[in-house]
Amino acid sequence: MGRPRTSESSRKMRPALTPEAHENQMISLAMDLAEKKLRDGTASSQLITHFLKLGSTKAEIEKETLKMQNRLAEAKIESLQSDKRLEELYINAMNAMKRYSGQNDEDEEYDEY
Repeated sequence: MGRPRTSESSRKMRPALTPEAHENQMISLAMDLAEKKLRDGTASSQLITHFLKLGSTKAEIEKETLKMQNRLAEAKIESLQSDKRLEELYINAMNAMKRYSGQNDEDEEYDEY
């Protein structure tokens, strides 16, 4: 048999190593307490309203909108990176064609310095 369970409030957590991990621990504790209060009927009206709003259709639409905006931002970043790679390829191709055709760009290199 396993070890007897201790109460949820007395369970030990490993110390967080980063501020983000600490924040996640605090959120977890707050969610556990909110759940306990909802289950035993001692939740405040603000707590009940908060979770009712989270479950609303409007909240779901807002979450989906945020996800789509995040995907759009990621796609824009990928597009910009792709454009930069394409520009580098064009420059390399142009330089290769210049060398192949016998054009010498040594004078241009000295002008850059």
